[in-house]
Amino acid sequence: MATSAHTVLDVDSGGGAATAAAGPPLLYLLSFTDLSYSVRKGGGGLLSCLPSRRRRHSNRLASADAPAPPDAPTKALLDGISGEARDGELFAVMGASGSGKSTLVDALAGRIARESLRGAVELNGEPLHGRRLRAISAYVMQDDLLYPMLTVRETLLFAAEFRLPRALSPDKKRARVDALIDQLGLARAADTIIGDEAHRGVSGGERRRVSIGTDIIHDPILLFLDEPTSGLDSASAFMVVQVLRRIAQSGSVVIMTIHQPSARILNILDRLLLLSRGRTVYAGSPAGLKPFFSEFGDPIPDNENPAEFALDTIRELEHQPDGAAPLADFNVKWQSTHAALPAADSKDSKRCTMPLELAITESVSRGKLVAGSGSGTASSTSVPMFANPLSVEVWVLMKRSFTNTGRMPELFVMRLGTIMVTGFILATIFWRLDDTPKGVQERLGFFAMAMSTMFYVCADALPVFVQERHIYLRETAHNAYRRLSYVVANAVVAFPPLVFLSLAFAVTTFFAVGLAGGGASFLFFVLIILASFWAGSGFVTFLSAVVPHVMLGYTVVVAILAYFLLFSGFFINRDRIPSYWIWFHYLSLVKYPYQAVLQNEFRDATRCFSRGVEMFDGTPIGGLSTAVKMKVLDAISRTLGTNMTANTCVTTGADVLAQQAVTDISKWKCLLVTVAWGFFFRALFYVVLLVGSKNKRR
Repeated sequence: MATSAHTVLDVDSGGGAATAAAGPPLLYLLSFTDLSYSVRKGGGGLLSCLPSRRRRHSNRLASADAPAPPDAPTKALLDGISGEARDGELFAVMGASGSGKSTLVDALAGRIARESLRGAVELNGEPLHGRRLRAISAYVMQDDLLYPMLTVRETLLFAAEFRLPRALSPDKKRARVDALIDQLGLARAADTIIGDEAHRGVSGGERRRVSIGTDIIHDPILLFLDEPTSGLDSASAFMVVQVLRRIAQSGSVVIMTIHQPSARILNILDRLLLLSRGRTVYAGSPAGLKPFFSEFGDPIPDNENPAEFALDTIRELEHQPDGAAPLADFNVKWQSTHAALPAADSKDSKRCTMPLELAITESVSRGKLVAGSGSGTASSTSVPMFANPLSVEVWVLMKRSFTNTGRMPELFVMRLGTIMVTGFILATIFWRLDDTPKGVQERLGFFAMAMSTMFYVCADALPVFVQERHIYLRETAHNAYRRLSYVVANAVVAFPPLVFLSLAFAVTTFFAVGLAGGGASFLFFVLIILASFWAGSGFVTFLSAVVPHVMLGYTVVVAILAYFLLFSGFFINRDRIPSYWIWFHYLSLVKYPYQAVLQNEFRDATRCFSRGVEMFDGTPIGGLSTAVKMKVLDAISRTLGTNMTANTCVTTGADVLAQQAVTDISKWKCLLVTVAWGFFFRALFYVVLLVGSKNKRR
């Protein structure tokens, strides 16, 4: 194995210094034999959660296509691909768009369902899949999936917290990060934020290297990269490939896809695999391209980039009736007649490889930080699925989220401003409501509007997971943390702002509207608002996982919340709702806070809301003179045999509750049910992540 400037952390050293790995090289040989993968035309090959090749300014996700009929024709994305990649070498898969290069890397990285992929993938002669593969490998997606407000150093430190075991001290983790920053050539940008459209940050090449760094922080044995040079200028692309070569020379198997490398990049690649429509058209070293095409009958000019010439030739052949089949057939003959020496060398390499578990254990002892292997053992039975316990994962996720959002205070200020403006409008419209029948109706309108507003305001949580979804998929694909940890951290981080928003709305409206009950009633009002925010944010978070498109998500949220308000009991009382719709009334999230605030306001049975002639308000008699109303009241008194005067209380708070049919559940039970809804939707959020985020092709 070639000497490298790459440094790895010596986990056994007392001082935690970064030292170069010593000793004879360990050979890893990743071999793949006769890999074939087909999809039905017109059918989907991806789960809905698999991220598409989105551009940087898009938050679009690929969704599953409609399933194709069983008799639909199939298209071969991979057709009998074989080859091998070794540690110390940079293995590049090249081809035109649609050639199958990304599909091949997905197959090697275990991102295609095993039942759909034919052929074998082995590391040191042992099958490679499942838990073992996730523990010793990393996959770098084409997109740079990073938190914009974290610095380069912070991004890598958080990755270290996730991927390096708790047995390593913080000083050793920081030493690993510092060594990686130097290796990636990011020392100048170490304290610069990543940045996004609204915040200036690192350059595109630096961003790509940071993205690679987050996935190699644990020094994986296998590293897969999907077009790491895409979108970069030639200088940045060359620097990225140089970094990957140093990683390979440190003892990792590095496999990457590349579309059209420059001559400088081609010269530092060790092995090439050219594909055309799923078939191998060349396999060998870059230096072998010239003699290969020369014998094929299409020699490469001396002043031309061999990679560009090869791709142009393949594209021209693909327009022929037989496609690139003649070149693929020639490659088979070429390999059989010109690869005698490499084949013998390959046999020697296979004889020199250690058993996989022994090789992994030896790698760890020499400083390679395989995820979860803090004790120096790394057999398939001893490597834990995750590097850290759930509590550590939750804490790191919380710390990262607070750090990122804390540098964007404008987001919370906007939410607070929305709540304050809404509260101000409601307070000035429903200013100092009196205890009259009209005051009762106005209170009902205020409560319905206030409680439904709490849920509508929560719609701003919809883009949060939609934007983080790609990062979540990348990090959980190789067990950086548990899905449950993400759900718990997401809930905890979302809660503190809700407390401030609840207090702000309650202070703005409670006293201005003239709600009754004093301090105890105000405290309950704050709690039910907070519970509404909690349930609403949980509901929206759940929907963001089910509907991964922002605009579609907003449409669904607004529609469902409108249904909740319709069945809350404000527009039609519970006892007037048809029996076939009553189930929706109890599913309405607005019902419970609305009913709770009504009971909180009208619970006093001695408080009067209609006296004497006020009972005629809203009736034809209400438009008559006071004298006529008194005569009608006297007639009613004589008929009922009671003495009803202008001050006689006709309607109390208890009567209002009975008229509104909101006495079936107490206000405290309504509060508990509302809180329970929040937990329920977050549990559903976890189920969706658990079931739907497999991040594999079918």
